[in-house]
Amino acid sequence: QIQLVESGGGLVQPGGSLRLSCAASGSSVSSNAMGWYRQAPGKQRELVATITSGGSTNYGDSVKGRFTISRDHTNNTMYLQMNSLKPEDTAVYYCNLFYRYKLYWGKGTLVTVSS
Repeated sequence: QIQLVESGGGLVQPGGSLRLSCAASGSSVSSNAMGWYRQAPGKQRELVATITSGGSTNYGDSVKGRFTISRDHTNNTMYLQMNSLKPEDTAVYYCNLFYRYKLYWGKGTLVTVSS
């Protein structure tokens, strides 16, 4: 059974940084496409970043140049390094994993950017 658990969210001031983690069990983070999405209050879920099994990355326009997606096969965890955070980055952040034609989701971690 595949499970994804996000962590690392919290309250941060504008301009600050956070690193989110997505710990996977039941499948390898290096063998499957994975991604980060976010959902702000009253808005639809939107793409933040994705990474393919081959290591190619893609970013949403609003986070390009500020966020970096990565993964570590030694602890089977995917990361999202978020720099230069803005109040509009406030949202619940979810990770997902695509395996055998099915998409698995974590339960999310809340990021609040506020002074």
